[in-house]
Amino acid sequence: MSVAILKLNPQRQETWRYNGHILLQEPTVRVIEARFNRADLPFHGITFRQNDRFVEIYYSDRWYNIFEIHDRDSDALKGWYCNICCPAEFSQEAIAFVDLALDLLVYPDGRQLVLDEDEFAALALAPDIQARARHALAELQTLFQQAGPGQPPDPAHAIRPVTL
Repeated sequence: MSVAILKLNPQRQETWRYNGHILLQEPTVRVIEARFNRADLPFHGITFRQNDRFVEIYYSDRWYNIFEIHDRDSDALKGWYCNICCPAEFSQEAIAFVDLALDLLVYPDGRQLVLDEDEFAALALAPDIQARARHALAELQTLFQQAGPGQPPDPAHAIRPVTL
């Protein structure tokens, strides 16, 4: 089943839209497969190429999502891109999430790079939202460290609820 993915800014304005195919649907989780729909983009030592395959996990009870990135030609793992965001909103037609600017890039060798901390600070979010975002980043960093190089977080994590 096809679904639209809507990335929203903190004012809930749409900043990016694309379509994906639902692979797994649970009450608080959606896993989709999508193709990168922009021109090739060099990004911190990785090149996102048009039509790269993304396997994306969205949660309605967590403050992040996880994108596993695969090369369009070889399907080789390029890494993981994680958005710190408000919990996703699911409908029959769409998955929407409010992006909070803070991101985590995880390379196949296990290296981690926190991105856009300056943009996150400039958002002037309420203190409780800032705290949830920082907690989400720390949780993701720990999950990837525990998984080890070249491994995604524990697959059971995708459908196991977490209490903040």
